[in-house]
Amino acid sequence: MRKYLLNLIIGITSFFLLTETSFAETTMSEEGQYIFNSLAFYIGGVLVAFMAAGFCMLESGLVTTKSVSTIAAKNIGKFAIASIIFFLFGYNLAYVDQSGFMGSFSMWSEGSEISTGYSDSSDWFFQTMFVCATVSIVSGAVAERIKIWPFFAFAVVMAGFIYPISMGWQWGEGWLYKAGFSDFAGSTLVHACGGAAALAGVMILGARAGRFTSRGGKRVMVPFAASSIPLTTLGTFLLWFGWFGFNGFSQLAMGTFDDVTAISKIAVNTHLAGAAGTVAGAAITRLIGGKTDVIMMLNGALAGLVAITAEPLTPSPMLAIFIGAIGAIIMYFGTKMLENFGLDDVVGAIPVHMFAGIFGTLIVPLSNSETSFSTQFVGVISVVAFSFILSYVAFSALKATIGLRISKEAERLGTDKAEVGVVAYSIRD
Repeated sequence: MRKYLLNLIIGITSFFLLTETSFAETTMSEEGQYIFNSLAFYIGGVLVAFMAAGFCMLESGLVTTKSVSTIAAKNIGKFAIASIIFFLFGYNLAYVDQSGFMGSFSMWSEGSEISTGYSDSSDWFFQTMFVCATVSIVSGAVAERIKIWPFFAFAVVMAGFIYPISMGWQWGEGWLYKAGFSDFAGSTLVHACGGAAALAGVMILGARAGRFTSRGGKRVMVPFAASSIPLTTLGTFLLWFGWFGFNGFSQLAMGTFDDVTAISKIAVNTHLAGAAGTVAGAAITRLIGGKTDVIMMLNGALAGLVAITAEPLTPSPMLAIFIGAIGAIIMYFGTKMLENFGLDDVVGAIPVHMFAGIFGTLIVPLSNSETSFSTQFVGVISVVAFSFILSYVAFSALKATIGLRISKEAERLGTDKAEVGVVAYSIRD
């Protein structure tokens, strides 16, 4: 028996030794790469789709109990609307016949060829989840005083024009791409773009009634207490998990050794940045305020994830930790700054996505020598300004035509009763 086992071990060992070279030299076929790359788009798209649930849970937890059903309606509504609009003309506006400033105003259609390396449909699905995430950033910031249908109208503008055009400047190989700008997974193209739109909406809408005692004065907290911290925490975890698809599969390929290795490295850096942001949020609130603010921990995690998104591959793990921590610190002081200016961002979307996103994009040259600080600055300013100006115009137009803000009485009753007629919780504050 022992002799038999010994011969078996020798035989297996010899087999692997003799075939080691052939295994190492094996190259996946063109069809095999097509399959794995398309699978990467699909898996990544599903993970990013879970971020829609994350945004819904986070926003539902941070608004007051009288606005939770409205948040749910807005999130499922914008998810559907953004997807349809991106299909009708948003995708082609970013990617098809890109001349530098914008692509083709036409409907997307399937045209898969094995030579492209991936399925067109899988790519559309993956990219669509990104536009849904961008619109979601706006939702939470303007919560509790915006009418639901004007918000849906803005979602059309955001998903159909603002995001596709500015995103196409880089990912569609437009003028920013040609200039050498680098934003791997969208710290600016997605997050700062959405944050700038949110800032415009917050400025046009104004603060919730009674939110501030005076401009820049002491905050009135009790009437605006978050409805559910556990729900917010769940939303943060869902967003964090979805980020592995958001960043990792922005590698846009899974058919080679290098691609799979890159996806793994991106996952490590993404996770460490989120972890560092969480710890930094806890530490800074403890040091400054004497208490460990769980909301700042949650938003710190998201700010760290946003900051690393511009370049999650090239940094060392230690640099990723640094980037995540600084992103959270920027988020904290950015939140205080908005409050001092009397700007009412319900969920902290602007400091999390815009401020941390700008920081993450600007420091890309620290680890990626293929771009420069000046080029990164030009890219950030261009995308943020474009999104803010067009969003400001869109919100202003909606305010002047169909109306944007709910009435004072509706705000007193809550948007659940005034806008959707469905009460989320039977027990009120």
